[in-house]
Amino acid sequence: MPGVPTTEIMDPDDERIADYRALTDVELRTRWEPPNGLFIAEGELVIGRALRAGYRLRSVLVDAKRVDQLADLPPDATVYAATPAVLESITGFHVHRGVLASFHRRALPSLDEVLDRARRLVVCEGINTHTNLGALFRSAAALGMDAVVLSPTCADPLYRRSVRVSMGEVFAVPYARAAAWPAALATVRTAGFRLLAMTPAPDAVPVQRLDSAARARPALLLGAEGPGLSTAAVQAADVRVAVPMRRGVDSLNVATAAAVAFWELCRDDPA
Repeated sequence: MPGVPTTEIMDPDDERIADYRALTDVELRTRWEPPNGLFIAEGELVIGRALRAGYRLRSVLVDAKRVDQLADLPPDATVYAATPAVLESITGFHVHRGVLASFHRRALPSLDEVLDRARRLVVCEGINTHTNLGALFRSAAALGMDAVVLSPTCADPLYRRSVRVSMGEVFAVPYARAAAWPAALATVRTAGFRLLAMTPAPDAVPVQRLDSAARARPALLLGAEGPGLSTAAVQAADVRVAVPMRRGVDSLNVATAAAVAFWELCRDDPA
């Protein structure tokens, strides 16, 4: 990696790599990362997508054996290298992708800004599992949904696990957090969207049978694993929709169900 100086880290307690400490402690990281305006990306592919999306790099922490494999970093990048044992002591896990990076967060767009720019919307209520949220963002990007609105109780899309599961697609899909809930659902409807509540209820409309009015500007409401959408969210919806099930299966993982619905809502648009 010509031109980018590398600093060797031998002490896991070195303050220069404090950004990367205890990455497996979800409670600690979610309390610390957003207030300090940073997030962690893992793996060269994800790091590259964050850079291309315009996020500002703070530093890189890499397995010393892989330093020469790094590419496409800014010439002024701060790069720290350590042995696998030191990396594991710092982060709390085996860094099998060999490279981590710390990035500065950006200010989120407002709810109104996201609504103005979107035609097909994903609205998440209480989805607090990082892997589900990451998978949902990846599907939204791949299948044609324009933006995501998160309730105040949703997980952080920029938490390392969400970013990793999304393969960096959290950087490609605009999202906003709704400060008021469920009042934000009225704001979504006022912006011209039809609220479609995903539910396994037997009287819900099969998603493939939605009419053209429901498909024109859909806002697909998705709830957390287990409890699903709140009563207030379901009552705010224009239509309750379901993915038809077979063999007695009563529901799907939220990210899987969302992907099916995304494809159906976007299937008539060219890829």
